[in-house]
Amino acid sequence: MSTVSVVIPSLNDSRMLRQCLADLAAQTSLPDEIIVVDNGSTDDTAQVAVAAGAIVVNVPERGVLRATAAGFDAARFDVIGRLDADSRPAPDWVARLRQRFDADATLMALTGTGTFYGCGPVLRVIGKYVYLGGYFGFMGSLVGHLPLFGSNMALRRVAWLATRDRVHLHDPHMHDDLDISFVIEPSLGIEFDGRLLVGVSARPFTSFAGLERRVTWAFHDVRVNMSEVSWPRRVWRGFRGRRARRRDRRINAESARAARQ
Repeated sequence: MSTVSVVIPSLNDSRMLRQCLADLAAQTSLPDEIIVVDNGSTDDTAQVAVAAGAIVVNVPERGVLRATAAGFDAARFDVIGRLDADSRPAPDWVARLRQRFDADATLMALTGTGTFYGCGPVLRVIGKYVYLGGYFGFMGSLVGHLPLFGSNMALRRVAWLATRDRVHLHDPHMHDDLDISFVIEPSLGIEFDGRLLVGVSARPFTSFAGLERRVTWAFHDVRVNMSEVSWPRRVWRGFRGRRARRRDRRINAESARAARQ
């Protein structure tokens, strides 16, 4: 059974973090460790994390990519799950990670969508199908393969180690999930799981400034990464990566059948 670390970057979000940690404590299959990355908070983020038994990694230099990378670097176990402080993982979230990664050795990264809370039904539908649906569709077309969603994702530690040196660690305007999506090798095997369920706060829709910042950072991420690898090359690499993974899965299946005979 795969061992699981869960990494949660947090900046002045102790109230939401407390609920996220409570949800992790109520999992049907507990994670092997929880790492809270305190990204320069002035509230009681660190104290809340320690009280819940989490490991605290302090990263005073602001930037979600820096914080996430520090948490991933500190993770000690096979699979690294990634949540936001305002994420509310379903009770079987960790169990689902173990199930999916144990079932397929070629699976290196897994992501799911989110259901928005703290808003009405109309905004909830818009958030899930327009905001997040647009993210997966539009960004996937640019990246050349399925993008990862930071509020609900996981990757094998070996995949992070193979990717780490390519992320734009010193750029404070990078979204961690999008930058990792751009630089990860498509052949590593990335999948979407509709049963990997997480509640996500509707706070991005309550502030125009906050939403504008998210969109501005996203286009900055696109511009930087596209300047390094062109779109046609990304699409071709995505096609080749998926083909290589299908080959690896076929070889693994044939080896498993031979071992049973």
